[in-house]
Amino acid sequence: MNKKLKLLGFLFLMFSMCNLTYGQVQQEEKALVQILLELEKKHHIKFSFETKLIEGISILPLASNLSLEETINQLNLVTKLNFKTLSNRFIAISTKNKLSNPNSIQQLNEVIISNYLTKGISKINNGTIKATPKAFDILPGLIEPDVLQIVQSLPGIISVDERVSNINVRGGTNDQNLIIYEGIRMYQSGHFFGLISAFNPYLAEDITISKNGTSARFGNAVSSTIAIKNRDQLDQKNSVSIGGNLLSIDGFAKVALTEKTEIQVSARRSYTDVLVTETYDAYFNRIFRDSELNESNTTNTQLALDERFIFYDFNAKFLYDINDTSKFRLNLLTISNHLDYNQAFITSEHTLQETRSELNQESQGASANYYKLVNSNLKLSTQVYYSHYDLDATNKNTSNNTTLQQENKVEDFGLRLDITKTVNDDLNFNGGYQFNDVSVTYSEDVTNPNYTSLNKEIIRTHSLFGEIEWYSPTQHTHIRLGSRINYFSKLSDFLIEPRFSINYKFLDYFRLEVLGELKSQSITQIIDLQQDFFGIEKRRWQLANGNDVPLITSEQLSLGLSYNQNNLLISLEGYYKSVNDITAKSQGFQNQFQFTNDIGNYSVKGLDFLINKRFNEFSTWLGYTWSKNDYTFNTLNANESFPNTLDIRHVANASITYNIDHLKIGLGLNWHSGRPYTSVSDIQDSSNSNIAYNSPNNARLNDYFRTDISAIYDFSISEGIDAELGASVWNLFNQSNTINRYYSKNSDGEVKEVNNQSLQLTPNLSFRINF
Repeated sequence: MNKKLKLLGFLFLMFSMCNLTYGQVQQEEKALVQILLELEKKHHIKFSFETKLIEGISILPLASNLSLEETINQLNLVTKLNFKTLSNRFIAISTKNKLSNPNSIQQLNEVIISNYLTKGISKINNGTIKATPKAFDILPGLIEPDVLQIVQSLPGIISVDERVSNINVRGGTNDQNLIIYEGIRMYQSGHFFGLISAFNPYLAEDITISKNGTSARFGNAVSSTIAIKNRDQLDQKNSVSIGGNLLSIDGFAKVALTEKTEIQVSARRSYTDVLVTETYDAYFNRIFRDSELNESNTTNTQLALDERFIFYDFNAKFLYDINDTSKFRLNLLTISNHLDYNQAFITSEHTLQETRSELNQESQGASANYYKLVNSNLKLSTQVYYSHYDLDATNKNTSNNTTLQQENKVEDFGLRLDITKTVNDDLNFNGGYQFNDVSVTYSEDVTNPNYTSLNKEIIRTHSLFGEIEWYSPTQHTHIRLGSRINYFSKLSDFLIEPRFSINYKFLDYFRLEVLGELKSQSITQIIDLQQDFFGIEKRRWQLANGNDVPLITSEQLSLGLSYNQNNLLISLEGYYKSVNDITAKSQGFQNQFQFTNDIGNYSVKGLDFLINKRFNEFSTWLGYTWSKNDYTFNTLNANESFPNTLDIRHVANASITYNIDHLKIGLGLNWHSGRPYTSVSDIQDSSNSNIAYNSPNNARLNDYFRTDISAIYDFSISEGIDAELGASVWNLFNQSNTINRYYSKNSDGEVKEVNNQSLQLTPNLSFRINF
């Protein structure tokens, strides 16, 4: 009997052990980000990391009885990442390479909201927003991670004319944004003359957006800063990606040359010169319908039309890890838009006219970067870059042998030195020097009658910058204080620009954020005539001269409060922004001020609201912005304020995304109130070529409304080969939206109303293979 009991006991014990072992084997993995959150609460510590480092990493839960030291050792083993204890409160996560990211202070730059809008967008404690396109779930209307479309999903950022090259941040014009690609300042940001981002959507790995409280490292732009970086770590892995959509095809290759070197190459080209799709027709109609090229068709009979449009871009990056403490990076890029537009028509006077028009928009850039880790507390870096932008247009009328040529060229050479010093566990210092030599050329050449004009200006700028970052002992407060000192040699002008960001956590789930900055800008875009460059890219770059084009300055202050708990985010931010010494020509007036120049300012006050709820496989958000944006010029409108051309009082967007297994679906609604315009008087003088207007920007267009939908499905073709299929529809219900209105007089003295229409229903498909 005892033997039977012992046998039964032994069998029960074996069964229990097997069951326990089976349970352990069957134990589900958990996302590393969730495990880190649990460890932070348990041990009262803070992990500091870049979002992309831990994206997609899942591990088995760690034993609950491990000490903190044992836990860190275990994480080092199972994740293949480097967990380094910086103090009794901070643990930094990085790759095994010491120079995984020499420009970031990992123990201070903390992600405070990891899913801001959607997966792949994070908010940092210094007020910036980081986007990681490769970690994206989906955004409505997008099947590719278009950099400049992504940023428009954020509250306070909109494009009033749907062009990604015309992004308006808190009421500012696009030329007031600083767009940096791998350290290179970009003066061209769009393909298809603004409708598509000029930056390869599959190349960018980090996008940093700053609407206020900008780091002192950045200058010469009074609105926002958008910094784009490609992959910067060597991993000894080769990869190839090939894909296309209804406009272009592209390819990307990452090749490890040696253990210490790697090269990344990407290229994209439209095939619109050989194959026309519905997407191309919608884009072409949006850009050229109201341009000067199409103007002749309204009064003449067109006999023939030959159009050819192409765009392409090429990027190359060379990575060299010299040793564990130093590395070198070299970047090259070129961007191009080219249009040939030839037509023959019969004029109203019954004469044959033939025109040949050509428009080119090109950018080339290069940057070389060297990083040195002197010791664990001191990092040095130096960078040299060159940026070249060229816009030229030629219009030939072969019937009367007249030619008009226009060119706008920008050359920007820059040098910067950076130093980062870790003073202690809670305090960092960042500082450095920057030099820029910027030249702008504008030329115009007319034959029959002969006329030539050439103007070239140069500004050299010397800048010193410095800032400190501090974390309180309780981990609840983060402060960044900095300043930038600029000397503009041509203008003999010194400007001091203080900036700050304060982030305070209270009651566990609430955060208070205060941001402020002073900034300046010496280069801007103006419009001389709406018909310049065929009215397609009519803006041209111009440097400040201290007289009729002064330095632009700005001040901004914002106060924000957010709540983040249980996958619910509620955020509210109020701001005041003032931009001074703008010129009327930079605002593109199409009313009584079109040919008048004056100096003035605009001021914006507004509220940005966001609510985001995530549950199961769904993510929903609602964003809303209220703002009031007014001009005041010295002489225009008798020095009385009037609405800014970009004064969009109400902007709202609502979206829902669904992500399950390999399928992602996004649906979004976009609405904003009408844009201001100047109406014409009921009394007009037909003998006078001038139009009689009412008070400036006295009327508003109808509200704008658009619905977008997109879906992405990824699957495996074979081992090591994955594919992705995407489909989207922009303006799903083909809503007719007027985005601009102006007036002109015809030859009979009649006033004609011109309405620029938004992009119509635009489908797109994409297919991509990754090796």
